Amino acid sequence: MSTSQSIISIVPRLPPAVDGVGDYAFNLARQLRLDYGLDTHFLIGDLDWVGSEQLEGFQITKVTDRSAASLCLQLAQINPKSPILLHYVGYGYAKRGCPVWLATGLKAWKHQCKSARLVTMFHETSASGPIWTSAFWLSGLQENLAKQLVGLSDRVLTSKQLYAEILQRFINQKANSQNNSKLPIPALPVFSNVGEPDIILPLDKRDRTVVVFGGFATRTRAYRHSQSELVYACKQFNIKKVIDIGPYNRLNPASIGNIPIDILGPRSALEVSQILLSSFAGFIDYPTDFLGKSTVFAGYCAHGVLPIVKGIHDLDADGLIKQQHYWHVDSTYTSINESIAQEIANNAYAWYQAHNLATQAGQFTKFLS
Repeated sequence: MSTSQSIISIVPRLPPAVDGVGDYAFNLARQLRLDYGLDTHFLIGDLDWVGSEQLEGFQITKVTDRSAASLCLQLAQINPKSPILLHYVGYGYAKRGCPVWLATGLKAWKHQCKSARLVTMFHETSASGPIWTSAFWLSGLQENLAKQLVGLSDRVLTSKQLYAEILQRFINQKANSQNNSKLPIPALPVFSNVGEPDIILPLDKRDRTVVVFGGFATRTRAYRHSQSELVYACKQFNIKKVIDIGPYNRLNPASIGNIPIDILGPRSALEVSQILLSSFAGFIDYPTDFLGKSTVFAGYCAHGVLPIVKGIHDLDADGLIKQQHYWHVDSTYTSINESIAQEIANNAYAWYQAHNLATQAGQFTKFLS
């Protein structure tokens, strides 16, 4: 791809909004510019997003209306020849996860600009839920929209192997040479949004601290539903302090099991990175088969801490194996020593390197060319 070329990146929202997909898209854009001289013009799909028209030199346009006609017009005004990178998560573009306007608009745009290229990163495919939820009743429409976007896209990527298998099934249902050219579908677990240090210290050279990092809900689960497991983990390694990083929550405790909690509130990516580099472990309550989609878990792996996970374990997924890439602590209270902890931290760090930010930027550049 020419260094003078640019792309259009369609995202639900960007900073200052707190949004994992937006953070992913923005960090990817930085890396594409750094490694390949590839500029990104962002098109925001959330009508309620409030922010600047420029962020770190990237141009930002917000859709004026969630309609197919408006989308086509704005894409043409930005650059009708630019490749488009769509970061897809249904609920980011429509209240009930069914952005018909987006699929219809991209179909019309592809018809008008036949030589233009569309690459879609599926951060999700469709939702599911109990019968009394809209996710249950609308899952069919959500899946149909995902199928349409797969059909429109020149290449497809996703963040989870299960999603890759679902998307590949969509392609196989329309087996022809054009669709077969989209295979295989890479499954790239998310990268760290708080940096990727080149040099990390072994665990025995770090402070006896455990980090609890993430959004309000993630950290609340750690303290309300995983308190005994967190205390047990701390006692295993003689942890002196828990460091809490994220949006302020007045309900968070000041201590847990006589271990003080240092509540730092929100911190910059650089500050979080420095804290993780000096910490022994990171704790998260999360379903283990979805760890590859957690930017918190990615941050732990990238910084060489011991990832401690409390969460439902149904199966190993996305190359992550329980007690090899993370210490899964549950009601059985499996014991662990520091030698095993270091081995797990090493395995997690190595797993992460195979899909780090630079690696993913290379994959996206290849598909966008």
